[in-house]
Amino acid sequence: MTTLAIDIETYSSVDLQKCGVYAYVASPDFEILLFGYAFDDGPVDVIDLTAEKLPKDLIDAIYDPEIVKTAFNASFERTCLSAYFREITPPEQWSDTAVVARELGLPNSLEQVGIVLGLPDDKKKAKTGRALIRYFSVPCKPTKVNGGRTRNLPEHDLNKWHTYIEYNRQDVEAERAIRKKLSHFQMTEEEQALWVHDQHINDRGVGVDLEFASHAVKIDQIIKDRLLQDAKELTGLENPKSTAQLKNWIANTAGLDEIDSLNKKNIDSVRAKANNRAVDAMLDIRVGLSKTSTEKYHAMLRTAGKDNRIRGLTQFYGASRTGRWAGRLVQMQNLPQNKMPDRDLDIARQLVKTGDLSTLEICFDDVAGTLSQLIRTAFIPKQGCRFIVADFSAIEARVIAWLAGESWRMDVFHTHGKIYEASAEQMFHLPPGSVKKGDPMRQKGKIAELALGYGGSVGALKSMGALEMGLAEEELKPLVNSWRAANPAITKFWWDTDAAARRTIQTKEPTKLPYGMGFYKKGPLLKLVLPNGRELSYVKPAIVDDSITYEGTLQSSGTWGRIESYGPKIVENIVQATARDCLAVAISRLEDAGFPVVFHVHDEVICEVPEGISSAEEIGAIMSEPISWAPDLPLRADAYECLYYRKA
Repeated sequence: MTTLAIDIETYSSVDLQKCGVYAYVASPDFEILLFGYAFDDGPVDVIDLTAEKLPKDLIDAIYDPEIVKTAFNASFERTCLSAYFREITPPEQWSDTAVVARELGLPNSLEQVGIVLGLPDDKKKAKTGRALIRYFSVPCKPTKVNGGRTRNLPEHDLNKWHTYIEYNRQDVEAERAIRKKLSHFQMTEEEQALWVHDQHINDRGVGVDLEFASHAVKIDQIIKDRLLQDAKELTGLENPKSTAQLKNWIANTAGLDEIDSLNKKNIDSVRAKANNRAVDAMLDIRVGLSKTSTEKYHAMLRTAGKDNRIRGLTQFYGASRTGRWAGRLVQMQNLPQNKMPDRDLDIARQLVKTGDLSTLEICFDDVAGTLSQLIRTAFIPKQGCRFIVADFSAIEARVIAWLAGESWRMDVFHTHGKIYEASAEQMFHLPPGSVKKGDPMRQKGKIAELALGYGGSVGALKSMGALEMGLAEEELKPLVNSWRAANPAITKFWWDTDAAARRTIQTKEPTKLPYGMGFYKKGPLLKLVLPNGRELSYVKPAIVDDSITYEGTLQSSGTWGRIESYGPKIVENIVQATARDCLAVAISRLEDAGFPVVFHVHDEVICEVPEGISSAEEIGAIMSEPISWAPDLPLRADAYECLYYRKA
């Protein structure tokens, strides 16, 4: 089939990074400046759209279902072209080279992929791009030198413009070279179909209550202004938000020599050492001033379209180690939970929507905390519809029990599903059904389940908040030992996986794990086959100082480097990737059944369904259906209906 490689350079006064591509193309001044393209192995051409139009045969090719359009991060080109032609460019006709790269554990940028693959200079992305993009593709600051203009046009620097054209041409060369280099690692049909679903979901977007979000921003600012004024009056500081000034004030007020840090972990220690009411009051104010969760309301206001819908909330295959989606713009993956009763949630939401701060303060002690809990409720269905929300129950715990063959856990998930209670009973040899909600033993079971499934020990328990939950330091190591003793099959699965990975890295021979899983080498990659046949990739694996290592993007710096791993961590990748594949099946089933997904978060799917059509029971049943490649995996999805997004 013919391929058409495309790369475009664009202009919009809307900030692409902060507002996303859908808001970017909705700006009245959006335009495509340069259109670089190549058919198959033909020459790369660039059309200067500031001086000429796209020829009809090229426009026809863009919409020809027999021609595959390719680009690196194709959702950008596809969305821009849809806006340019005022007609959706069907995602079914596109292939995204960036997704293929991420599937192989490679970086997420065209430039970095070319470097890691060792492409020759004439096939790499040119390094001149950032300066040219800043000059031609974003607004400029008006100055006396530039005559007060807010935008640079080609005629303002023809030499730079010609360089921009060549830069655009080189991007097409780079994308095509990467695509050819990765041609032996194509996306499966199932993953390509899922990418298409993802594009439709992002195109569809989700409604947001802009009146509500706007009043939330105003109320938050009033609260912050008050807190800042209180802080100034309490401390006498010009800028009490300054960490350095505040540390000095605390030291002087409490008679301390020096304050090392005011980070979250150190605050309780500072309070204890200071033992001073004024310091306590100021630290409380500082917590209020530092709340950033309400920034999500600002993100809603700047990203919503004219139809009050936000688009582009997810990035397909955003996590290269598992294939999970990544959150974008409003960052739905880390929304604060709403823990207040439904009636209080309704009241608080209505008060914020009407901007009634005085009544809000009478009804709720912590207004800032209330605003945080209400963030979810800003998302609303379109008129005549309601949300049906369905969430897989304890999906990772179910998957790891299934993969490892931990029989007592499978019995739990085939019956009552109360894994925290059952875990405590198993760990401490208690009678079945003896641990109830509210029992301190359940708390131990819960913290163990959350922290210890992937090889975690005392440090993992502490990070999960075990000490804050009331567990004593001396209880932690015995808790680790009890959990591992109660889960011998899972513990064995960790080290079987570790041994299999090591053996394939050292001998280059394939190794097998349960449910069709296993490792094999393909060129510079260690491939890990998942239960559904999808594969995870580890670049240039090696045993270094007796540790499993591979190359990847370092979380700490964002640079490319060598990463250490071991059996339990690889099992975490397997479990999260498998949970992701369960969600993928659910999304595909719901979309194919005519239930539009407007967004999804972790293991939860939110559908926008007309009133009177379907039910929470039906949506939950669809998500709970057995999966062909995991027929004995005990899935359960809990579903509910709501007129605004919330946790049930």
